[in-house]
Parts: sequence; C-alpha cells; structure tokens
Amino acid sequence: MTEVFTYTACRQLSQMFFAIIFFHISEYLLAIMFHGRSNVRLSSLLISKNYLLAMLISLMEYAIEIVFFPSLKEYWWISNLGLGMVVVGEVMRKLAIITAGRSFTHLIKIHHEEHHQLITHGVYRFCRHPSYCGFFIWSVGTQIMLCNPIATIGFGVVVWRFFSQRIPYEEYFLRQFFGSEYEEYARHVPSGIPFVR
Repeated sequence: MTEVFTYTACRQLSQMFFAIIFFHISEYLLAIMFHGRSNVRLSSLLISKNYLLAMLISLMEYAIEIVFFPSLKEYWWISNLGLGMVVVGEVMRKLAIITAGRSFTHLIKIHHEEHHQLITHGVYRFCRHPSYCGFFIWSVGTQIMLCNPIATIGFGVVVWRFFSQRIPYEEYFLRQFFGSEYEEYARHVPSGIPFVR
C-alpha cells in the first residue's frame, strides 16, 4: 500500500510540477524571442495571485484525497488522459505563439501597431484563439492528470469564464484594427473555447 501510494504521488506530482515549470519558462523564453529582452517583464511568466491560489487549492485537494481516498488516484487511464491533454494544450499554445510571432502578446493590444498582423494560417485556420484553447486544455488537463475531480470542474469553470469575458473584449479591438477582414475570419472560424462565439 505504501509503495503504491509513494509511486502514485511521485509520478503524478512530478508530472504536474514539470508541466507547470515547462509551461511558464517556455512562455517567458518565447516572449523574449519575439519581443526582445528589454520589452519582456516578469509578468510574461503569467503567474498571478489567483493562479497561485488555484494551484495551491488543487495541491491541497490532491493531498487530502491521496491520504483519505488513495484509490481515487489509481485510475491510470484518467491520469494518462490528463497527461495527454497537458501535452496537446502545451503544443497548441506554443504553436499559436510561434505562428503569430511578434503579433502575439500576453496583454490585449488596444492600439494598432505597425507589425501587428491578422494571423489566419497555421493553427489559426482551425480556431481564432488557439493560445486560449491550448491553455484551457492544458489547465483542465493538469487536474485530470492528478485525478482531482473537484479542481477539474473548478478549473474548467474559472478558465472558461475568464476567456468568455476576455475574448469579446479582445475581438472588439481586432474588429477595430482589421475591420471586414476580421469579420469574415470570425464568421468562418470558431473561437476555440466551447460556447464562446
């Protein structure tokens, strides 16, 4: 029992910490690559108080469940599904950043800049916001990977709500910048976040 408990905790938690570290370091390095070191701040690591609180709550759920309900963490097909989601979400988000290049920023642009282009190729052919879609899949996947039922639902709801508010705000400016070209693009390509038009 103790060996299984230790193996399960080591495997799932090490995957979780690797996923988090890789996600944030790669975000930061890509921001430097496309925007230069002088234009990148620590905020490009995308770590906020709410994010830290959410991760802390998910680890608390994991700790409570592995002590009191260890069999809940032994559904390897669920944990592996979550790991697959983490990989898919990570790849999708990074492809979005690389495809958009200098046009990708972590902050919503409210003024059009000369280098800012409407990107409609690569992963942007399939959804308008592949970086948001990738993060949504990645964040929910981290909780499925830990077999955290409560945090899975919580992350899904909170991240969906965040993007359901952010996307209309961002698209308001994209319509200002690109006019009918963006309207046409938005008419044929889904947002990438479920139930967000």
